[in-house]
Order: sequence, then structure tokens, then C-alpha cells
Amino acid sequence: MNSSEPRLTGKIARERIVMIDIPRPDKSVIEAFLALTDLAGTVSDAMDELGIHGAIPAARLQPMLPGARMVGPAITVRNIMQATPPTLGAQARQSKQADIEAHNLARPGDVLVIEGVEHISSLGGNSANVGKRQGEAGAIVDGATRDVATARGIGYPVWARGVSLMTGKWRVETVAINGPVQICGVPVNAGDLAVADDNGVCFIPRARIAEVLARAQALSAGEEERNRDVAAGMSVVEVANKAYFRKIGS
Repeated sequence: MNSSEPRLTGKIARERIVMIDIPRPDKSVIEAFLALTDLAGTVSDAMDELGIHGAIPAARLQPMLPGARMVGPAITVRNIMQATPPTLGAQARQSKQADIEAHNLARPGDVLVIEGVEHISSLGGNSANVGKRQGEAGAIVDGATRDVATARGIGYPVWARGVSLMTGKWRVETVAINGPVQICGVPVNAGDLAVADDNGVCFIPRARIAEVLARAQALSAGEEERNRDVAAGMSVVEVANKAYFRKIGS
């Protein structure tokens, strides 16, 4: 390992990190997605047309920082419920939660994506502070988060199933980092592109990022043209009959 690579912080790093370095798209690709007018909605539409399952509504993954928009490659964490009663772990101050290893591997612009446990926090204020310091774009948690005011205060956007005061430190065990995870039934791999805003979250398989971007840009351009026509006074009938979108391949 050279000096530019992250140092692994504990035993779990040696045993459970599936991939140290993840594939990342060029910065220009991230900027192109962020330039879309209706980010997650447009990406969801593009994925529908391309036959890609990967959109999750905000009703399932709630944005904890209203107005935030996020695009970045996924750093994945898989947590499961541990067998040890949480009181024993708390009394011994022994945690099996290891999202710190994922933060350690993160580069600026990455998105922490956690498969967690329902009603248990897999990301709190300390983790949000580290993620912000690392330059992460934000986090997505299939499970709960807590210390929401802290994350909001530092501008670290989080999408989660809900909020819970119950810490994961004594309740969950991290079993894989940068391995496959399931987020609300959507398979996600390290390096897949996470896209999120107030409307919800999309996960784009890394092999199809360019394809989804091209279709999303075409859809966005059509929507902008239609909005200009409406603002210019075009009749409802004319707007309804004008072809703003071409089918894929035409």
C-alpha cells in the first residue's frame, strides 16, 4: 500500500472490506447529472424507458435535508442485527458497527450507502461529521438515522427510512464494506451511481451510467422546451400535440 492509499483502522478492515478502491465516473458526468432540471424524477423516467429497476420514492427513503440534491458513486455498507443483547455491548463499550471503515475509504463526492436494520440507527451525528470532513456528497440508509439536527447543521444530506434514537453501536454488526447491498429491494454495488433529491433516490448500475445520462438529458431538454412553450402562451391543445420526446432509437 502506498502513502496515498487509506490506512485500514481495525480488524474488520482486513476481514470484511470487499473492495478498497471503487470505480468512479468522471467529474464531468456528475456535473451533467446535477445540471438536470428535475434530477431524480428525470433519472427515474430515463431508467423506466431503459428497463432499469432502481428508483425509490421519498415516501420510503425520506430526505432529512430538504432541498438537497446529490449525485455520487456508492460506498456500500451492510449491517445486520447482532445476536448479543445491546445492554451487554453498551456496558462493555464494544461496538461491532464499522461505518468508520467506509468513511476511511471514501473520496470527495462519494455517497455512503448503508443496508441497515429497521428502526435502528445506522448513521448518527459522529458519522455525519466524519462524512462531511471526508467530502462525501451524503448518505442513504435503508434503516434509520439519528442526530438529524447535527447532519442538517453541517449540511450533510441523508436519506433514510426514518429516524430512531436507538443507536446501532450495540445493536448492529457490519458484515461487509463495498460488497453488494439491498436498498429497499434494489440491488446496489459499490461504484453504482446514487442520485437523490426531494423526490426520492435512484441507483444506476455503473455499467449503464452513460446510457441513463444520455436519455435523461434528452428528456430534460424536452421538458424545458415544453415549459417554454407554456410560458410563451401556446394553447393546451398545441402543447398536448407537439412531439417533445423521441422514442429511444428513433
